[in-house]
Amino acid sequence: MSEAGGEEPEQSGALHGEAYAAGRPGESGGSAAIVSLNARITPKALAPVPASPAPASPAEAAVVTFDQGELRQIFGLYGRKVAGGEWRDYALDFLRDRAIFSVYRRSSEVPLYRIEKTPRLARKQGQYAAVAASGLILKRGAELARVLAVLDRPLKIVR
Repeated sequence: MSEAGGEEPEQSGALHGEAYAAGRPGESGGSAAIVSLNARITPKALAPVPASPAPASPAEAAVVTFDQGELRQIFGLYGRKVAGGEWRDYALDFLRDRAIFSVYRRSSEVPLYRIEKTPRLARKQGQYAAVAASGLILKRGAELARVLAVLDRPLKIVR
């Protein structure tokens, strides 16, 4: 019986059965959990499950990121280019060895430019780099403003 006092219609199948395999249909290789539809959900059941064991040292867990000042400079350039109609979308990737700000003309394309921060190159060639879609490094240096200046140049009319 339902809480309203009426009787529930008899149902069968996966939605009203005893168990339901959580996950996407047709997805293989993933770990599917069996969830009972008649079970009560408790706060303990809702606790997050760690995806992987904790790293052995803090150095393994650290990823490279852009700090607030760097993001301010990058988004300043990005805003000017969006206002000019040249750029339309961006993506941020934070990896163990570098941080990448990718710029797109359309979201379905490969990035026009990538602004990369690689701290291990700070004392050698400079930690910042502006990379074109072809992989050509346009500028590398220790100062972000000088690297971004390569991408901020006005377009010239070719006759």
